[in-house]
Amino acid sequence: MKGYYNNLALLTDLYEFTMAACYYHHQMFAPATFSLFIREYPPHRGYFVSAGLEEVLNLLESFHFAQDDLDYLASLKLFSEDFLHYLSNLRFTGDVFAIPEGRIFFKEEPVLEITAPIIEAQLVETFVMNAINLQVTIATKAARCVYAAKGRKLVDFSLRRTQGIDAGLKVARASYIAGFIGTSNVLAGKLYNIPVFGTMAHSFVTSFEREIDAFRAFAEMFPENTVLLIDTYDTIIGAHKAAIVGKEMAAAGKKLKGVRLDSGDLVRLSKEVRAVLDEAELQEVSIFASGGLDEYKIAHLLEQGAEIDAFGVGTKMGVSADAPYTDLAYKLVQYDGRPVLKLSTGKRTLVGEKQVFRIEKEGRLKQDIIALRDETLDGEPILKQVMKNGKRIKPSEDLKVIRERFKEEFAKLDERYKRLKAPEHFPVQISPGLQKLQNQVIFKVREKELGES
Repeated sequence: MKGYYNNLALLTDLYEFTMAACYYHHQMFAPATFSLFIREYPPHRGYFVSAGLEEVLNLLESFHFAQDDLDYLASLKLFSEDFLHYLSNLRFTGDVFAIPEGRIFFKEEPVLEITAPIIEAQLVETFVMNAINLQVTIATKAARCVYAAKGRKLVDFSLRRTQGIDAGLKVARASYIAGFIGTSNVLAGKLYNIPVFGTMAHSFVTSFEREIDAFRAFAEMFPENTVLLIDTYDTIIGAHKAAIVGKEMAAAGKKLKGVRLDSGDLVRLSKEVRAVLDEAELQEVSIFASGGLDEYKIAHLLEQGAEIDAFGVGTKMGVSADAPYTDLAYKLVQYDGRPVLKLSTGKRTLVGEKQVFRIEKEGRLKQDIIALRDETLDGEPILKQVMKNGKRIKPSEDLKVIRERFKEEFAKLDERYKRLKAPEHFPVQISPGLQKLQNQVIFKVREKELGES
């Protein structure tokens, strides 16, 4: 995967370069710590799922400017030759602390902190935000779908309507972390070793003279993985034809795996299709549903008694339709050993290098405490050092490990924080040490910058 990240140093906003040029001119090379966090929950959210760290680490390890990058910057006629020469040798040499992928986190908690010479830490801001925002958004949406499905299987069907190729890949990855069993995206399957799923489209059915001929052709070609799309003309008639094919397969020592519903009243149709299959002694055949699904519709279908065993979830998950972004911020919290903050209304930041301590009781998540990194408190410190001096501390994690981490931690989160509508907010406090330093810095800023005494 590393080759995929070779030329992304310019994937940033212009003001990152203008600030960096000023830092260079004023010889500002001291260490800076930037904290990445989400200010507020989107509608009906009560938690986030950490995702995107792998992409960030890949970029940081390979960060460099190629000659054509420098030529382009020179063409803008904004930057000195000395600064561009400095960039030609620039590599990321910093440290990264982050909440591991697959873990739950909450608003205002740093999901990631970068400490590096200020020019390095500044130039990577936009890419880091872009990578984390997308995958956290999608992993959180996917987790809500998994919660709504109550143990039924989910497959990512979103690729054709995600916002670009890269987004389609990352959606497959993030949704797998959050509990989807796989994706229809074949390239994602190859890149991330995610199981891939797929059967047929309506065009396949209509290309044959008769619907049952399409079913038989597919069953003949893929006897170990036959899932028939039965709603092209009439779902119930299609179910009867699928039952005929299922019996033919059984007589040949094979099994019809499932049927798929993609339209109509899925509650009523799934019940009627289940009856058709059961009457044909095809009780083991699964009913798979797709078509405009999200966590709300999945929950509604199951509340109404739909006989659905698995779901294909596409557009609304792949773009997180009801909450397509997070209020993510990457803010300087310390420079050259000096804690800093901003006091902007509604955008105040927390000073200093931080740690988050997670308290569990009787196997349940009870409270988080945002603290200074050098504090020692009860609970597990969940920000882990993942990079030192620009190099990973550990190899890339297997997605299955990340997926299992999510499953275990999500099971510890109380139902009231998982609710699909109006969830309660998990208790997050600020430690006495962090609050004391915060108050001290606020006092100094008001005195120095605002003339208050």
